Amino acid sequence: MEKVADNTVTRDVIKLSEPTGNIYESVVVMAKRANQIAADLKRELSDKLQEFTQTTAADTLEETFENNEQIEISRYYERLPKPTLTAIKEFQNGEFYWRKVEE
Repeated sequence: MEKVADNTVTRDVIKLSEPTGNIYESVVVMAKRANQIAADLKRELSDKLQEFTQTTAADTLEETFENNEQIEISRYYERLPKPTLTAIKEFQNGEFYWRKVEE
């Protein structure tokens, strides 16, 4: 799998508009995909952190260990590429399907 750029990259607007025929439609498609990716990541992170919210009578050493685990999980998700960058890469590589709803 191709690595997603984690910094600013100049993009060719003409190439981005080719799949849809319109740059604005391309932007909408990429934005909707980015929202899907962000929602999936948020759900995944919430599920992982939910495991730590169970109230139990644990001593402070166990709580500290769990807190470190939570921090590591959060740091992992912070280092992931932004959903918009992932959506742009997927769009350019044709890795997802979209369709235009006709009236």
